[in-house]
Amino acid sequence: MVRFAHISDVHLGGWKQQPMQDLNFASFRMAVDTCIKSNLDFVLIAGDLFDSAYPPIEILKETFSEFKRLKDARIPVFLIAGSHDYSVSGKTFLDVLERAGFCKNVTNAEYKEVEDRITLNPTVYKEVAIYGYPGKKSGLEIQDLRKIKFNDAPGLFKIFMLHTTLDKAVGSIPMDSIEAVFLPPADYYALGHLHIDFQYENFVYPGPVFPNNFQELEDLKWGSFYIVDTKTNQGQVLEKVELKIKDVVSFEIAVNDASAATDKILAELEKKDIEDKIVLIRISGEIENGSISDIKFAQIEDFVKNKGAYFLLRNTHDLTTKEVELEIEIKSSENVEEESIKVYSEKNPSDFNEIIPQLMSTLTLEKMEGEKNETFSMRLVEETKKILKF
Repeated sequence: MVRFAHISDVHLGGWKQQPMQDLNFASFRMAVDTCIKSNLDFVLIAGDLFDSAYPPIEILKETFSEFKRLKDARIPVFLIAGSHDYSVSGKTFLDVLERAGFCKNVTNAEYKEVEDRITLNPTVYKEVAIYGYPGKKSGLEIQDLRKIKFNDAPGLFKIFMLHTTLDKAVGSIPMDSIEAVFLPPADYYALGHLHIDFQYENFVYPGPVFPNNFQELEDLKWGSFYIVDTKTNQGQVLEKVELKIKDVVSFEIAVNDASAATDKILAELEKKDIEDKIVLIRISGEIENGSISDIKFAQIEDFVKNKGAYFLLRNTHDLTTKEVELEIEIKSSENVEEESIKVYSEKNPSDFNEIIPQLMSTLTLEKMEGEKNETFSMRLVEETKKILKF
C-alpha cells in the first residue's frame, strides 16, 4: 500500500506580524523537509493552505518554492480548498499552483438536482482513490456533505478529504456539524478545519501546521501533522510529527492597580528564561486605580526585547476598568436610546458621536427571507463602511 502525509490548516499569510508570519512559513517548510526525508508516496493538504483566496505575492512566491521542492522529490500533492482559501467563484490561487503542475485539486463533483445528490469522482493514484470536497464560508459545506455519494472505485484504498466540522469532534458543543454516519464509507478521512489533534476511528484532524492566534499558541505551543502508513501488518499506523519551531512561554498576570501594573509584569517576566522564545502575556483583572493606558506597554516590550525574546504577544481581553454609571433621566421609553446618546456625548465629546445613531440603525437591519448568512453579513459590513466612510 502507501505512506502519505496528512497536513491541514497551514494558513500561510494568516499572521499580520511579520516575525510570526515568518515562523508560520518556517513551520510549513519544516513539514515539507520531513515529507521529503520520509520518502512518502504523496502529500494531502486538507484545506486552508492559504489564509485567504488571494494571498499576497510574497506568500505565493515562497509557497511555489516549497511546492517545487516536493515536485523535484517526485512527491505529488493532492489538496482541497478550505473555508479560508475557498472562493464562491471557484477561482483561487490553488488553481495557479495546479496549473503550474505542483499539485492536484481532487474536488470533482457532479450535482444532480433531480436526485438532490452530489456524486464525487475519485482521483486515482497507485492503489488509492482520493475523493475531496471543499470547505466553505460559514459551514455551508455541511448541507452538501449530507447529499454526497462516491462514484465507486472497487478494490482501491479510499481516502475522503474534507474541510469541515465533524460531530464526533465537537461533542456536546452546539455547533453545526456533519454526522459521521452520513458520510460515504472510506478507509481514511483526512479532515481539516478544526485546529485540534483528534482521532475517531479512521477520522483524523492533524492540527494546524502552526498555531494561528494567541489562544492556539497557549494551547498547542507548535504545529503538527500526521504520516500515515498503510503498509504495516497492524493496519493503518499514524505517526504524529510535531513542528517545534520556537518554544512558547506564557504569563497570566492579574492586576487591579494600573500605576503598579508595569512593575508587577516586569517582575514576573524576570522569573523565566525568555531568550529566543515567543512570549505570551495574558493580563486580566478590573482596574480600580488609574486606567489601562497607564500600563507602560512600550517599556514592557523593550524589556522583553533586551532579554532576547523572539517576539512578544499580549492579550488584554479580560482587562477591564470599573464602569462609570451614567445618571440618565428617562422621560420616555420611546426615546431612551436618543437620551442615552445625548448624555454620553455631553460627558465624552467626540465627532464620532454624531454617527452613533446611524450605526445603531444599521445594526437593527434584519436578514431577508432566503438571504444566506454570508450575504447578510457582507451587507451589514458594506452599510457600516458607508457610514464610517471607509
